[in-house]
Amino acid sequence: MKTPSPQLSVVIPAHNEDKSLPTFYEHLHGVLQAQKGLTYEIIFVDDGSTDDTRTLLTQFAKQNGDVRLICFPRNFGKEAATSAGIQHAHGEGILIMDADGQNPPELIPTFLQKWHDGARVVVGVRTANQNEGWVKRYGSKLFYSLLKRMSNGDVIPRATDFRLIDRTVQQEFNTLTERNRMTRGLIDWLGYDRVIVEFVAKPRMAGEASYKFTKLFKLAISSFVSLTLAPLYAIAWTGSIITVLSLIAGLFVITEQLILHDPLGFKITGTAMLAILILFLIGLVLMSQGLMVLYISHIHAETQNRPLYIVDRKHSIGLKEPHA
Repeated sequence: MKTPSPQLSVVIPAHNEDKSLPTFYEHLHGVLQAQKGLTYEIIFVDDGSTDDTRTLLTQFAKQNGDVRLICFPRNFGKEAATSAGIQHAHGEGILIMDADGQNPPELIPTFLQKWHDGARVVVGVRTANQNEGWVKRYGSKLFYSLLKRMSNGDVIPRATDFRLIDRTVQQEFNTLTERNRMTRGLIDWLGYDRVIVEFVAKPRMAGEASYKFTKLFKLAISSFVSLTLAPLYAIAWTGSIITVLSLIAGLFVITEQLILHDPLGFKITGTAMLAILILFLIGLVLMSQGLMVLYISHIHAETQNRPLYIVDRKHSIGLKEPHA
């Protein structure tokens, strides 16, 4: 007899979160149990943790039949872990949360209500982040501002991975094959209507974020490369403008220096002009080549056709096949 699908799947990627997991899980479990008539499953994805995260998640799964555990043999990154959880979720709706406690579980009833009202994507938008540094705060504003201007999709500033998607959205998401991915960007790219739920991100319950500045920077670069070709077009336009300006400047110098014999008294030597022009054009070429390398590296990663992640089936608990 086929087991009926739960109404809600809660997907939680976790990497070295053993300090915050007990409190977070107790809070989350309490909120879910308080929703009368709600059937649910909690899918933890252990992204190759090196602390006691896997041990704790194994205990949760053995104590509660509603908890499932997907284990990675090594760290594949949050985006891969999130994608694995979404692909293996069997709920009518899939809610994505972080394991550090910054996404408040008490907002789950609000997400569910928006979903029941017909929304197929409910997006948690962070209005503020307690204890957030100024570099991350203003860097985030700059990132979303640039991405909104340059990408084809409608980007919501301060949007997070804390979101609920309908099964129809999940099925389309599962067809995407990118390996360098930003989950929230891909969901937005699908184009389904979204409803916003604003929240204030809480401080981490414990420990330090494993998503350091370098990882956030790499994610931002991957997002630009994956979601828009605007940088390539910008370089092309820059090259065209430089070429036209160089032609005008060259004609001016020839006329002013050689034909009119320097009536303005600039006394520009040919060597100086040539050196400046060559340095400028070399810099432009190198910048263009560097940008091309980013896109070529992504093409290389895609053509390798490696799996996005590997599941350690020996340590996973309650593993089901990805939802069709």
